[in-house]
This record gives sequence, structure tokens and C-alpha cells, in this order.
Amino acid sequence: MLLIEIARPAFDVETEIAYATAANFTGAPVYRRPACYLNPEAADRLARAIAIAGAQGLRLRIFDAFRPSEAQWRLWNHSPDPDFLADPRRGSPHSRGAAIDLTLVDATGLALDMGTPFDAFTPLSHHGRTDIPVAAQRNRALLLGIMTAAGWDFYGKEWWHYQLFNPRRFPLLSDSAAATAMM
Repeated sequence: MLLIEIARPAFDVETEIAYATAANFTGAPVYRRPACYLNPEAADRLARAIAIAGAQGLRLRIFDAFRPSEAQWRLWNHSPDPDFLADPRRGSPHSRGAAIDLTLVDATGLALDMGTPFDAFTPLSHHGRTDIPVAAQRNRALLLGIMTAAGWDFYGKEWWHYQLFNPRRFPLLSDSAAATAMM
């Protein structure tokens, strides 16, 4: 399957690929290089979300998108928590190019408060929490509205994770099969 690179100028987004740095829950880089790819349907839906956010003076910052199967195994071997990570034996929507982890940023590039950081493996990361600041609740609802209006499904336990509906219809991809040279 051909994956589309999500980068400027074709996609007006910021990328901060967490798993290409040590600033992730494993404490070490998982990817050799920061790259952002999606399958064609997901890339089209992302373009819609970019337009909707832009009309409100906001931009998207992407933390992760396509995740090679090898990377999913590394994450799972570090923290095998099925509430926050897909078991690589079943496969992740990320490893199908059908999921994206992201947040909203304002016109100055400042990330909107979402109540928890990206990849906070805690119940406070779930959608619909009322025990986080009201501003963070509004920001999560805004992100949810943008993404669902653009045709994305959400995962209830992670405010940052969105995926295509029925992502398992796409094949699992390794780094070599996707030709991304991320690992």
C-alpha cells in the first residue's frame, strides 16, 4: 500500500513525532527518524481536518501517524497495556496508516491545554472527563468536533487518538513493506 507523507507544503501541519525522540513513555527513541505518513484515505480526512481547524484560526500538531509493526512491538514490549496500546498480534490502526495522534495549537504555535500530556496512560486522558480544567474540557471537545466533522472515529481512552472507521480493513505494514525507512 502506498503511504502519503504528511509534510509541508502539501499539509499545513506541525509535526512533533514523539517516538523519534526520547520524549515518549519509553524514554528512548523508537524511530530512527521523524516521519509522518498516512494511507490515502486517512490523508484525505486529515486535509479536511486541517481546513476545519484553519477556519477557526487553529492548526494541528501531529505526534504520531503511521507506526511500523516493528515499532508497535517495541512499545508493547515496554508497556503491554491494552487500554493504551494495541496488542501487536492483532495490530494497531497506526500500523495500517489509518490512525493519527494529534493536538491543536493556536496561531502562535502554543498547544491548547488538553488536561494531560500526549501519551499520559491515565484515566484522565479519557474523553468526557469532567475532573480536568474546564478550558481543557472545551479544547478536547473542539478537537473531537474538528476530527469527527472531518470523518474520523475516536478512541475513548485517548483524547489525542483518531482513526478511520473500520481500520482493520487495511493491511498491517512493516517499515520495509511501507518503504518509510523509519526504523
